[in-house]
Amino acid sequence: MRVPRLSATAVVSLTAFAATGVIPGDARKGAQVFQEQKCVTCHSVDGTGGKSAPDLSKKSGRGYTPADMAALMWNHAPAMWTAMEQAGIEKPKLTAEQSADLFAYFYAARYFDRPGDAARGRRAFISKGCAQCHNVGSTAPEGGKPVMTWKSVSDPIELAREMWNHAPQMRQAMADRKVSPPTLTADEMNDIVVYLQNLPQTRNLQPEFSPASPETGETLFQVKGCAECHRGAHSLDKKTSLRTGADYAAAMWNHSHNMIQLQPELRPEEMRRLVGYIWALQFANTGGNAARGHKVFEAKGCGNCHGKGAAPSLDAMAGRANPYTAVSALWNHGPNMLKQMQAQKIRWPRFKDTQMADLLAYLNAGK
Repeated sequence: MRVPRLSATAVVSLTAFAATGVIPGDARKGAQVFQEQKCVTCHSVDGTGGKSAPDLSKKSGRGYTPADMAALMWNHAPAMWTAMEQAGIEKPKLTAEQSADLFAYFYAARYFDRPGDAARGRRAFISKGCAQCHNVGSTAPEGGKPVMTWKSVSDPIELAREMWNHAPQMRQAMADRKVSPPTLTADEMNDIVVYLQNLPQTRNLQPEFSPASPETGETLFQVKGCAECHRGAHSLDKKTSLRTGADYAAAMWNHSHNMIQLQPELRPEEMRRLVGYIWALQFANTGGNAARGHKVFEAKGCGNCHGKGAAPSLDAMAGRANPYTAVSALWNHGPNMLKQMQAQKIRWPRFKDTQMADLLAYLNAGK
């Protein structure tokens, strides 16, 4: 495979990630943050913990975007702070890195996935031909590894990698049977994952999600030749569908059937680097509208403090606003903000629909 040189545009793009503060999260560290910051007092994980808030280990999925999650946390913050005061729990302070880890933990727990259905997933697993090669608990006659040994059931990055690497062998096996390789929608993939994660042999696996550096991931994206096709209208920063593990896995599987060059096999660390790059894109570009965000900024009363010396200016936030920094700011400065707003008889802002994404887009633009 030809190895293209990094263009000037790519080099600029690499430094852009550092400027926006977009960092990959680690689900294992996020699980520690979840425990250490006493989130488990209200939220359950696998049924263990508080019952006054949702169980984050439920496999059904919520279908949130990262900006949606930031908005939900923002909207719920005053009630959370009140509950923590009543329980004698000190309010946590989160760095942007800890927020990234926490979001990765939510991602691994499938909180960003659309609701899936295990029964539909079982039907898809059979109808798409997966069951012809893969049994649940034993090696199939065709040689497919049993599902219960798949680490990828709990790791969306490994799932995407195995789907990609397995595609040539699967295509050949299906060609031998004179059948066409199946395509999978993200919803079908999501249902299949829900089905596999709820099998008796796999339901106790701990979720994992630990992408690597987006900067090294973009370099690999260039080196592997991905950037040769994914540019212009096909550029990944214009894609709004690559948001969940199921989205990645389905896209990688379907794309492998249409490759116009030799499909490169990916090692685990390479897939983690690539996913780190794609993961960062959704935080660097929330899909919001800056013009609408300006209206949100004014309507929510943000200008009462920001720009008047009582809070960071728009220039200070330009290029650095993303869901990580929004959550970090909420927990570090929110309680004091609430007191100041109450003193001025200003209502705590709540966000719905795309308002948080729009606001972040406006803040990123600066003045």
